[in-house]
Amino acid sequence: MERARLDGLVFLLLGIVMFMLLGLSAERSYSVPAGDFRVVYYPAKCLIQHCDPYNESEVLRIYRAEGAIGWLGTEKDLQTVTRYLYPPTAFAFTTPFAMLPWGPAHTIWLALTVGSLAFASFLIWDLGADYAPVLSGVLIAFVLANSEVIVAVSNAAGIAIGLCAVAVWCFIRNRFVLAGILCLAISLALKPHDAGLVWLYFLLAGGVYRRRALQTLVATVALSLPGVLWVWHVAPFWLRELNSNVLAFAAAGGQNDPGQASTGAFGNDMLVSLQMVFSGFRDDPRFYNPASYLTCALLLLVLAFATLRFRPSRAGTWLAIAAIAALSMLPVYHRLHDTKLLLLTVPACAMLWAEGGMIGWLALLVNSAGFVLTADVPGVILLDAIRSQHAPAAGLSAQMLTAAQRFPVPLILLIVSIFYLWIYVQRTVREAKLDASGRKVTQQCYSHVLQGS
Repeated sequence: MERARLDGLVFLLLGIVMFMLLGLSAERSYSVPAGDFRVVYYPAKCLIQHCDPYNESEVLRIYRAEGAIGWLGTEKDLQTVTRYLYPPTAFAFTTPFAMLPWGPAHTIWLALTVGSLAFASFLIWDLGADYAPVLSGVLIAFVLANSEVIVAVSNAAGIAIGLCAVAVWCFIRNRFVLAGILCLAISLALKPHDAGLVWLYFLLAGGVYRRRALQTLVATVALSLPGVLWVWHVAPFWLRELNSNVLAFAAAGGQNDPGQASTGAFGNDMLVSLQMVFSGFRDDPRFYNPASYLTCALLLLVLAFATLRFRPSRAGTWLAIAAIAALSMLPVYHRLHDTKLLLLTVPACAMLWAEGGMIGWLALLVNSAGFVLTADVPGVILLDAIRSQHAPAAGLSAQMLTAAQRFPVPLILLIVSIFYLWIYVQRTVREAKLDASGRKVTQQCYSHVLQGS
């Protein structure tokens, strides 16, 4: 086992090295370097100067004052960086960066992005290595080697997902708990739609996990409240403006539109929510939004019922977190870089693989398909191959070509979630029955002892 752990660690380190080299190289070659960091940096600088970070013209004024307007090549770039979409809770983390000049702020943000994902990957490997160290190392290395885009654009998901994974390790190992609480609180404040369902699972799991979830909630409120009150003071109409920005991006033909006319649904930063699939059948938000919410709500209700009704074991916790990690991407807006949360499925996959049998092979197949379809390099190759096919503008061939671009990632996320949820429910029910029968036998033995005495 020690030799296997060493081999697995070698694979992991190779993945980390490739992640750093490819990510930093891609960051230098991008047309708008650190474009997603600009999205959070300049609105936070706007807030510091007591102007409205949710007002497009106010943020644009800050860009011009800072001399940063030259980085923006297209009208799409301009809209992306001036229409702020993050909740005001994010300012608790981004404001300190905005107090620094662009150069140091960008460098520190980039270091945190790379460092948090690399460190989190090591911790997730440590959890998976309890079952299958080599397999865990190979899977995580593959994910890291195909995560250069998240570094190139410096999206906040890199930090949020890394901190969320660190918190999972702290809670499961019951070590450095205060650090885990702080990490999850920052992750929730920065990107609640990434870490929210992971937090919800700990709340539902009961016992010490529920206590950790409640402590995290208190920490999140304490961390975020000053920023929220500050925004409300500076921009009393921020909620209406935020909603206007969301609608502008999600409008027909917008960057966040999951429909057929979307300008941002494809490529290596494609949308991955379930709306991408349902809009292929009917391109109407009155259909694809409720359909996505209903599908995800049903899966979440099954998981919540099993968790509340039957106290999950350590093995059950891994299965539930794996199901939650994939499910988190599906109900609302997420992009391909958010799918790095699938790192949380590695311990469950390693556990099932170590048990052997058909379920172990299925776990490996499902996880491998999920990692390949959400990977940066294979994803680009696949999309280029699909786009090279010449199909008519309308008809069945055109619909099939569009489906081949839009459906694979949301569908594999749905399959991963259903697969681990199915095993989770099956095992928690079986364990509950075994516990009940064991208690019954114990009670009968105790009754016989009492009668004999």
